[in-house]
Amino acid sequence: MKKSKTLMAALALALASLCASLPVVAQDDGIPVTRMSRLRGLGGDARQFDQQSKLQYDQMLAQAHQKDAVATDRNPQLIRLRAIAQRLIPFTTRWNPDSANWKWEVNLLNSPTVNAFCMPGGRIAFYNGILVKLNLTDDEVAMVMGHEIAHALREHAREQAGKNAITSVGARIFGAIGSAYFGVDPRLGDAAAGAVAQGAALSFSRDDESEADLVGLDLAARAGFDPRAGIALWQKMGAVNKSQPLPFLSTHPSGSKRIEDMDKNMYLVLPVYARARGLDPDNLPPYRSLALPKS
Repeated sequence: MKKSKTLMAALALALASLCASLPVVAQDDGIPVTRMSRLRGLGGDARQFDQQSKLQYDQMLAQAHQKDAVATDRNPQLIRLRAIAQRLIPFTTRWNPDSANWKWEVNLLNSPTVNAFCMPGGRIAFYNGILVKLNLTDDEVAMVMGHEIAHALREHAREQAGKNAITSVGARIFGAIGSAYFGVDPRLGDAAAGAVAQGAALSFSRDDESEADLVGLDLAARAGFDPRAGIALWQKMGAVNKSQPLPFLSTHPSGSKRIEDMDKNMYLVLPVYARARGLDPDNLPPYRSLALPKS
């Protein structure tokens, strides 16, 4: 009996020791990770897509170098961008495990254009205009960068290529059926088919933009950047871009719609941000943006 109790105690101690040595699995909070669209497969081979992306990025840089429009490694704004990227990149594998093997690159183009992008494979470029004209804080830069990185992580470009292939084929069939069944001029059928395809493509792009907003929020929050900066960013965008196209005709959701969607999901990312910064999620200091430059 004593031997049995001793054996049980030893087993319990060994089990406790084993459990203590196991890694603690963190709660899967933040923006939920969803499966990427299977339509990516219709957009071409991923490796070939990456090679084409690298070629396009390198050509863009070569042309910018010819115009002396690429910031040097000593440029303070480029140093800032690369430091922010280094904080975001470790969290990208949550959204796409392949990103662990990407050859990440960050460059700054000396142009007044208010834009930034991240091509497949982690090739990031910012235009100086978006930093200067919007007077972005580091948190707001992280929102822009996280959003652009999200497009690459979720392979939106390859997905869009697959969607376009389907809608173009489907639209041609629609046009042919309409021409044959209703007796309309085939050219009119083709025109209608083109309108259908274009409308579908615009809708798909808006969906991608909305997903990128939320993935970007998640990346930034995990890296310790305040996700409330996303709302401040689009408020600035709205103030600068008074002539924004109507949302229905735009490939991007309206600024107000983006702010609304971010606000609805803020409860998911604020605790993640608080944990990253060691703050009390119920007692966060207010977010402070920077005023727009005087025109």
